[in-house]
Amino acid sequence: MRFLLLNIFLGLTIAGEARKTVKISQVDICVYGGTSAGVIAAYSAAKLGKTVLLIEPGNRLGGLTSGGLGYTDIGNKYAISGIALDFYRKIGMHYGRFEQWIFEPSVAERLFQAYIRTAQVDVVYNYRLKTVYKNNSTIKGIEVEPAAGPYGTTIRCEASMFIDCTYEGDLMAKAGVSYRVGREGNAEYNETYNGVQMMNGHQFPDGVDPYKKPGDASSGLLWGISNESMAPVGSSDGKVQAYNFRICLTNDPANRIAVTRPAGYDATRFELLLRYIQKAGISSIKSVLKLDLMPNHKTDINNNGPFSTDMIGAANRYAEAGFEERKRIIKELELYNKSLLYFLGNDQRVPEVMRRQMREWGYPKDEYLQNDHWSPQPYIRESRRMVGAYVMTQHHCEGREAVPDGVGMAAYTMDSHNCQRIVIEKNGIKMVKNEGNVEIGGFAPYPIAYRSITPQKKECTNLLVPVCLSATHIAYGSIRMEPVFMVLAQSAAVAASMAVDQKKCVQEVDIKALQQKLKEDPLLDGSAPDIVVDDAEKALVQFTGEWKKLTRRSYGPSMMQAATPLATAKFILPVTGNNPYDIYLYVPKTDSMPAMNVTVSNGYEEKSAILQVATLKVLGQTSGEWHFIGTYELGTGNRPYLQLSANGGNGKIIADAVLLRKKHPPRDP
Repeated sequence: MRFLLLNIFLGLTIAGEARKTVKISQVDICVYGGTSAGVIAAYSAAKLGKTVLLIEPGNRLGGLTSGGLGYTDIGNKYAISGIALDFYRKIGMHYGRFEQWIFEPSVAERLFQAYIRTAQVDVVYNYRLKTVYKNNSTIKGIEVEPAAGPYGTTIRCEASMFIDCTYEGDLMAKAGVSYRVGREGNAEYNETYNGVQMMNGHQFPDGVDPYKKPGDASSGLLWGISNESMAPVGSSDGKVQAYNFRICLTNDPANRIAVTRPAGYDATRFELLLRYIQKAGISSIKSVLKLDLMPNHKTDINNNGPFSTDMIGAANRYAEAGFEERKRIIKELELYNKSLLYFLGNDQRVPEVMRRQMREWGYPKDEYLQNDHWSPQPYIRESRRMVGAYVMTQHHCEGREAVPDGVGMAAYTMDSHNCQRIVIEKNGIKMVKNEGNVEIGGFAPYPIAYRSITPQKKECTNLLVPVCLSATHIAYGSIRMEPVFMVLAQSAAVAASMAVDQKKCVQEVDIKALQQKLKEDPLLDGSAPDIVVDDAEKALVQFTGEWKKLTRRSYGPSMMQAATPLATAKFILPVTGNNPYDIYLYVPKTDSMPAMNVTVSNGYEEKSAILQVATLKVLGQTSGEWHFIGTYELGTGNRPYLQLSANGGNGKIIADAVLLRKKHPPRDP
């Protein structure tokens, strides 16, 4: 390690043991939290020539991205840029594709480790935050202690800039920065989907009895049901959307470890699930588990339906809990998730067809080798949220407000999982319902303000918070996706580096210069950025014939669909000089798009080919894929272009976007 061990001295004696304190030499930037965002922040800062220390309370890198969330929540690929996009393209290289958004946990972890090795970033594992030292509004240093407990060697890190990349916002909170836990009321920011909400997603059908003895309130409520009454719709509270694990299982017999009964198993916790199965007439485990397939016969399992992997109500105390209590909460969550899998596969009251389906799956031998083949990373969907220099709201998500200082984009549905499970009365009948689920989408990608990752200046001047950023509960539900966290982390690292160079606070960074750097040098290695021509760029796309604008499932804000067989779309390719480029065409996932003719002119000659759209394979939670058209030496004698036509078919071809990549040697890592 390059910066550690400046000096070592004996400190306080606790319980008869001498505590050793290691004082870290001054680094430019300290990143706390080795999540996907933390890795990208540390890598970015190091690529910019800054001395960096990354501190991770656990023993592995990548957070949720390497912890089971392999079926990436994208929203719209247009929103993902820079090193985050590079990550998914390197994942694609591993699987023999241009880019890929579904992957095994171990593949993601190895890639994060490669980023750290390439940038020669020093990492301290298994250390958690103990103390933050401030002088007025400036963090001077932090002290961290062993995550296993308060005794042993402590480490102090002094830095010019700090970046909090934890899911919990612990550094932000200890630094005295304002934050929220729970849901704002709709009235606070004039929103409509914040606060208490009872909608139909992941909801019980009417009539599921909540009592241990059906119809007898005196018998008590079934496990997992709160005795609280529902507050008015849209009102604020301190409740947090449910956590779970993104579970990696396999059905490969050679790699499968059977799901066994976990210690502490309690079948009574699943009585409500049995009542739901019976009421809804369920006969597939996919009605309980969102079982998304990963490469090599593995899964990313998420919550599905009213009773699933989400442990509703257990997240409320997590954000403000101490480290030891958090460990207990996580163990409870792990026990609940493992117990659910065992219950589905073994309890005789579960329909036999579901038990048989569940027993096809088991824990993979080649994943999470240091944690008994179970992810050490729970899905902390939401914890603290900073109240920073600017607050992102529902209005930004839906495009009614826009920010001039965007340093990243989001595009996912405004998404909240359920926050509580309660009893309501309907038509004189008591029944169980879930509250808190919201799934509202249908909007275009939108920018995220730089100010939303900076604290208020009066509170802290050298801290950036790209994960627990400043947003309302419902806006955070759209922003809180792993690729977006990585994008914002890179922006935070570039901003922190600029602040170090210019000896400024983070609130004084030149936003236009920051945006320009991110645009012109997205990989922070001086390589030429990709050129993307979207259908919405009127100066570069020429249409003939009749076309219809579509805004769902497009790349970027829109795509165009031809209405006549003779319609054409010509994408002008804005290159300079004579250089070889790989050309890709974005092909959206549709049910009925016919084959189309693709013509490429390099400025001197044309080449045409028929693209059989029906044969293209789209993987994961995405609207489409980039299809490789070919490598062309593009000149500037006559403007090069790519033209689409229906090839005499029914005319319903789609024109969305074209991507150009200048040929260059492979990039690190």
